[in-house]
Amino acid sequence: MMNFVEELRWRGMIHSMMPGTEELLNKEMVTAYVGIDPTADSLHIGHLCGIMMLRHLQRCGHKPLALIGGATGMIGDPSGKSQERNLLNEETLRHNVECIKRQLSHFLDFDSDAPNHAELVNNYDWMKDFTFLDFARDIGKHITVNYMMAKDSVQKRLNGEARDGLSFTEFTYQLLQGYDFLYLYEHKGCKLQMGGSDQWGNITTGAELIRRTNGGEVFALTCPLITKADGGKFGKTESGNVWLSADYTSPYTFYQFWLNVGDDDAVKYIKIFTSLPKEEIDALVLEHAEAPHLRLLQKRLAKEVTCMVHSEADYEAAVEASGILFGNNTHDALVRLDERTLLAVFEGVPQFKVARSRLESGVKAIDLLTDDAPVFPSKGEMRKMAQGGGISVNKQKLETFDQTLTTADLISGKYLLAQRGKKNYYLLIAE
Repeated sequence: MMNFVEELRWRGMIHSMMPGTEELLNKEMVTAYVGIDPTADSLHIGHLCGIMMLRHLQRCGHKPLALIGGATGMIGDPSGKSQERNLLNEETLRHNVECIKRQLSHFLDFDSDAPNHAELVNNYDWMKDFTFLDFARDIGKHITVNYMMAKDSVQKRLNGEARDGLSFTEFTYQLLQGYDFLYLYEHKGCKLQMGGSDQWGNITTGAELIRRTNGGEVFALTCPLITKADGGKFGKTESGNVWLSADYTSPYTFYQFWLNVGDDDAVKYIKIFTSLPKEEIDALVLEHAEAPHLRLLQKRLAKEVTCMVHSEADYEAAVEASGILFGNNTHDALVRLDERTLLAVFEGVPQFKVARSRLESGVKAIDLLTDDAPVFPSKGEMRKMAQGGGISVNKQKLETFDQTLTTADLISGKYLLAQRGKKNYYLLIAE
């Protein structure tokens, strides 16, 4: 078997680890889990480090469990949060769990008959019939309030980071998460819990609960919280989270996120978010250092992650779409774009709404691009640029300034792309 801890170590994916963890992993096939809160019906790239830990675990011959927090998702984890989370109802949680399982199947082998095939478990299944009195009697008596109060996540909230303090509901979170570890230890033989470094307190509570209830010995391993080189929060853009679902973040936008990371971040991210071997990554880093302007590292990172999360076809479409804006891709490539990708590619370029009726009866380009949409400040300027071959509509040069445009020219039945010179784009939306 590959050495899992060594694999994580060179990738920069270990923050804290209980003594004896590496020895256990080198001795036997270990069942380990990572918890995922089902607060949305898609994971985002903030979840990726934990998921990659499970992926590497399985590649190294161990058995991964992905625990969906169907029960704990109804409560909310105080770790790293400044305010209490909105609670979810059962119907929403069930929907979210189904969507998350489909996404996880891109990373983990759930379906083979290998002894280390992945399993998805939902703590709602073992918590839904657990009464409060039973939980207080059978579980609560083993962990003292003093022990729970000492945790950093609790102390930070109590010392003024939270506007409204810490509710009893949130205070019980670490005990509920601890019970998950106990349940999986007893029913799945799970001896290792993994997660982000902010989960260390919750994970060690679970290990302590197991020790106090039946004397079992279990282990913990956490990864660092991923940040950008400038200290900014990883995975957050101006428009919010970068989601794994194409419904929320298009494959083109997803690809562009990775393509546009800085050099230092690319060196770090390609180790964490791909399964490329060390020798190949080291060679890529050296090659990139010799010609950083070619962005070889970012291109390979964007390819690997986009193919893993979406598909190779989505990656190729994203590359082609990028060529429309930044390269010399043709009219044919433009008209192949679906509406969502088209809007993602040209997000941020000036957009003008024009009357569809104008195109239905046919309109001269010089009128459309001056009177209807102020792409040009004057007809004289447009005429002069068209005569010099400097104007394109839908990536095709205008033959004459008074060329007629109709609804037949609309992309996706709705859009015209006007281009002044090489770099100035304008999107016309026919309504």
